[in-house]
Amino acid sequence: MKSIMSKCGQTADNPTTFTLKDQSVPEPEAHDILVRILAIGMNPVDTKVRMGMDGEKVLGWDACGVVEGVGADVENFSKRDRVFYAGDLTRPGTNSEYHLVDERIAAIAPASLSDADVAAMPLTSITAWEALFERLQFKPDEGANKGKSVMIIGGAGGVGSIATQLAHWAGLTVYSTASRPDTETWCKSLGADFVINHRNNILEELVASGAKDVDAILCTTHLESHWQAMSECIRPQGRVAFIDDPENNLDITLFKRKSVSLTWEFMYTRSMFQTDDMAEQGKLLARVSELLECGTIKSTCSETLTGLTAENIQKMHIRQETGTMIGKQVLVF
Repeated sequence: MKSIMSKCGQTADNPTTFTLKDQSVPEPEAHDILVRILAIGMNPVDTKVRMGMDGEKVLGWDACGVVEGVGADVENFSKRDRVFYAGDLTRPGTNSEYHLVDERIAAIAPASLSDADVAAMPLTSITAWEALFERLQFKPDEGANKGKSVMIIGGAGGVGSIATQLAHWAGLTVYSTASRPDTETWCKSLGADFVINHRNNILEELVASGAKDVDAILCTTHLESHWQAMSECIRPQGRVAFIDDPENNLDITLFKRKSVSLTWEFMYTRSMFQTDDMAEQGKLLARVSELLECGTIKSTCSETLTGLTAENIQKMHIRQETGTMIGKQVLVF
């Protein structure tokens, strides 16, 4: 099978960073399903792993594909099922024609969506769902959180785009942040009640919108630069979830007087540690599939390339690192 190898520690524009390699098709064992990949999505984690690890690795985790084989312990999938998932950080990625994934973190793909639209969704949907409904403890049902509010910092990015939609569906008043006219329009189209410019004073913008604080905050980007603002905008005894890594140590005492709960969201925790509730990811993806199928939420696929080549993977990494993505990039095989 054809795979794209990435040399970790090298810049995306280096002509030797991405290379094509022929590998044997892996055999599924235990809970694994063997998937023939139809489309893959691009995420910030791809670039972070490339720059943060040593040696060569097949990157890529989002995928939409068809089951071609199953391990002995597989219970929920059969050959020819069309599935989607975000994979496992400890295993080879999806920049390959065939891929093994544990069935417990996969789900049946929404039938009415294209391969590209499906492939854009898994990683960001899992991250947004876990952040909102597990870390921030909102209720994962339509309209169930009316009267509650959430601020989503980085509302036009991959995770922010899904979080805004899910929060709107769950009845929350949504304050999404964006700093350009196109990203502001994007956030409003996804259900944001208010759009706040995170290049300005966030607290002042929040107050100008008619609120003095919010019940919870999901910070999807630039955690360090928004740390002070979050301590000012969060209500007493509120919750803050974050997904990106700060470059320097942060002062958590800023949140002490308000007794704020701070929590990480890392969607690979369950697969990385084989937690007892690992199958919850497959279950939540199944619910996301239903919401996509009925049109309650929409795919955030915004840019598409065709063909599994080193050149296309390189283009996606370079584009991702511009920091200006709206929604998600997808590669269709």
